[in-house]
Amino acid sequence: MTRRLTVYDLQSAKGSRKWLQLHVDTPAEAAAAVACDIAILSCEPDHNLEAIRAAAPHAFLSVGMPHGAVASPDEAVRLGFAMTRRGADAIYCSHSPRFIEAMAAEGIPVTGHVGLVPNRATWTNFRAIGRAAEEAVRVLRATKDLENAGAACIEVEVVPVRLAEHITRSTPLITMGMGCGRACDTQYLFSCDVLGTHTGHYPRHSKRYADFVTLEAELQAKRIAAFRAFATDVAGGTYPEAGHQVDMDDAAYDRFLTLSQSL
Repeated sequence: MTRRLTVYDLQSAKGSRKWLQLHVDTPAEAAAAVACDIAILSCEPDHNLEAIRAAAPHAFLSVGMPHGAVASPDEAVRLGFAMTRRGADAIYCSHSPRFIEAMAAEGIPVTGHVGLVPNRATWTNFRAIGRAAEEAVRVLRATKDLENAGAACIEVEVVPVRLAEHITRSTPLITMGMGCGRACDTQYLFSCDVLGTHTGHYPRHSKRYADFVTLEAELQAKRIAAFRAFATDVAGGTYPEAGHQVDMDDAAYDRFLTLSQSL
């Protein structure tokens, strides 16, 4: 791609292409992703944003709006425009649909979030979300709420594979899948998980492709090798493995399908 990817490009390829996606923390990680043809990136809106944009000029960049940074839809619109001026192609927002609707009405592409939403984990704990039929319906309903609010993309995190497949088939949103098998439109991981620099509990949905190396030149080579290995595994169908995803049993899935007919 010789120009920046757009929402139109992603939506036009829905159902026909699997995109690779990484959350990056530094310009060096963004450059390593570009070297591996990883076209969708996400990042935080910190001091690295402009440098990440410069390192990945053609990538589709979803930039996080910190949860609680805005207290009204008007504030969300104002901050959303500020972040797009800094280089964001979409604004990640885990606030309620009314904030997303306000930004979408002004033409700001928004990425919503369902399943395991870390900013809302006090209501769920950190676990797979949607293994029971009733909870799966709540995830689907939340997806429809974000769709109706005008979101362009949606992170689908640590939900059963069949639920993720159902969501991806039934929404025009670009589904960004993490811990959802191969079901979503993108295969999404955080660079710190791929590189082995994550310091907390190692999440079951990710796979370590490298160990942290302190020398920057060696680290960049490790980044490129790890990102390329991730891309190769996705292309070859060896990632995700069964241990990187969850599922619901047949009875729960059948009940979910029945309940979902009312939506």
